[in-house]
Parts: sequence; C-alpha cells; structure tokens
Amino acid sequence: MSKIRMNTEFRNKITNRYVDYAEKETTQEQQAYFGAREKVNIMYPKAFDLARLVVGRAYPSEDVATCKSLKQKYGQPLDVVAKDKCFYFSYAKENLNEDEDEDDRNISEHFDFGLYGDCDNGDSYNNDSGKRFAYAYYREELKAKECNPDIYAQQEGKDDNPHKTKHIDLNDKALGYSGYSRYNSNDNNVGIAKDFDSQWNLDIIGTSHCRSRTIACTQEEFKVFQMFKQAKANVITCHQTWIDSIEKQKQAMKTGLKAYRYLSEGVELMSELGINIDEAELVRCNSTGLTIYNPQNLASMIKGMKNTTVSREQKIALRKQYERNNNLN
Repeated sequence: MSKIRMNTEFRNKITNRYVDYAEKETTQEQQAYFGAREKVNIMYPKAFDLARLVVGRAYPSEDVATCKSLKQKYGQPLDVVAKDKCFYFSYAKENLNEDEDEDDRNISEHFDFGLYGDCDNGDSYNNDSGKRFAYAYYREELKAKECNPDIYAQQEGKDDNPHKTKHIDLNDKALGYSGYSRYNSNDNNVGIAKDFDSQWNLDIIGTSHCRSRTIACTQEEFKVFQMFKQAKANVITCHQTWIDSIEKQKQAMKTGLKAYRYLSEGVELMSELGINIDEAELVRCNSTGLTIYNPQNLASMIKGMKNTTVSREQKIALRKQYERNNNLN
C-alpha cells in the first residue's frame, strides 16, 4: 500500500491536536498560571475588607445613612451617595529624601476592584491591562463560548490589527463588558462582568469621579492594596508565559511538519510526544539542520520548551540525549 502524502490539511489537523493536548498538559507554566489565579482569589477579599475599613473611616456609615435619608426627604438635589469599586488611596511619607519637597510627601495610587480594572501603575481606564486580566481570569468560560482569551498573549509585541480587534470584541461581548468611563466606573455591564463587579462596591459620599476624592490610609494599608494590584498583574504575566510556551511549541510543530513528506511521519511525531493518533483518524476527520525534524529529535525539542525551571544537571542530561539521537540517525 502506498504511503499517504502529507499536505496542509493534515499538518493543520496534527498541529491543532497538539495545541489542544498542550493546553491540557500539566506543566510548570500552566501551574504557575493556575496558582496566580488562586492567589488573586485570596487577595481580592483581603484587600476589599481593608478597603471597606479605610473607606468607612472617610465616609462613616452613619453619615451615609443620613445622606440617604435626606435624599428620601428632599429628592434628587441631595443624591450624594454613590456606590463605587475604585478608589484613590493615599498616605503621607514621614521622611523626605534630600531631592524631595513637600509636594512629594503624599503618595497616591488608583486601585480598581472591577474585573476590567487597571493592573499597572497607570490611572487610565483605557489601558489594556484590565482586559488582559479579565480574559486570563475567565479563560475557561471564554473558551467554552468559542472565544479566544489568549488573543493578547498571542499578539504580544504586534500592532493592533483586525484579527486582534475581532477577538477582543467577541471576548468583551461574552463577558458582558460595555466599558468603563473615567467619571463612572459602574456602567451598564451585564452578565459575568456585572456579577463580578457587584461584589466589590462600597458607599461613598460625593462625586463618583474617584480622582477628586483621594482617601487617606496608612503606609501599611497602602502596601496591601499594592499587593492586591500586583496579584492581578501576576495573573497576566503567568498567562503570557504559559501561552508563549504553547506558541513556541506550536511553531516548532509547524516548522517540523513542513519537512515531512508522509503522514506517517506526523503520526510518529505525535506518538513520540505521547499523543495517540492514527492515519485513519486524520484522513477521516477532515533553520537548523534537517536532522532536528526527525520525529524523535523534534519531540525532544518541543518537550524542552516547557518546564523550563530545570537544574543544570537536567539540562546536561537532555543535551546528551539529544546528541545520542543525532548520532543514531
């Protein structure tokens, strides 16, 4: 029987099957990402309980109740109580450095408990960090809706383009995100975004523009809020690292498969990677030296793209195994 020749359709099927496997495989990169999400789940209530305490000092509950009762009596002119989930917290430095003056004494930063709240040191609702966190945090839910939560990670370093914009829009729609404004962080979100944000609202008195109502806290309290923001940022970082690993493996697969003339070579590669697949299934379902694309060598190379936190001895052993494979071929 003649061998089945490799073609673009078979290459795509094999690559897609491998990516599906790689996303489910337990690796150091995957576990770091899962761990970062677990950490943020711990930090959210911890930081919010502290925010409740700090905001309560600035806007005592009895004052909030008084304002609400006056609104009931006098109507809209006394509508001065609002719920919000983002705050400017500030503390005063005890000692100034030689190159600082009184204008440098107060340290303030924006902290947003919303799903799309910024995770970096910027104060804008327009940066991408909030979206990157939302997609990484709800990755499984977005995948279940046939969206691409990895779009930012996959497009890292690339300019905006229609492909990226399309998937961002689909993700936002799936999460129910309608957008935040700088003057009102409780816009008309629905679904997942609304349910998430509704957990983290506190009563404040005055304008809803949070920059105009900086709230005093201690330096130690401020550090906790920074740890909370860092935990959100770490979800983004670990997600990026994991997806980078998968993308490198995917590109190695594509490059290697281009060198294969027969479908059987692709099946052998998958077998070397621990994935059972046969030619019948593929048919039914619709530059380094060339030696690296030998199925055994390519499998070793792809395996080496994950679990990168290895000892020097392990790296030496892997290199020796690679060289033995080359000598045998």
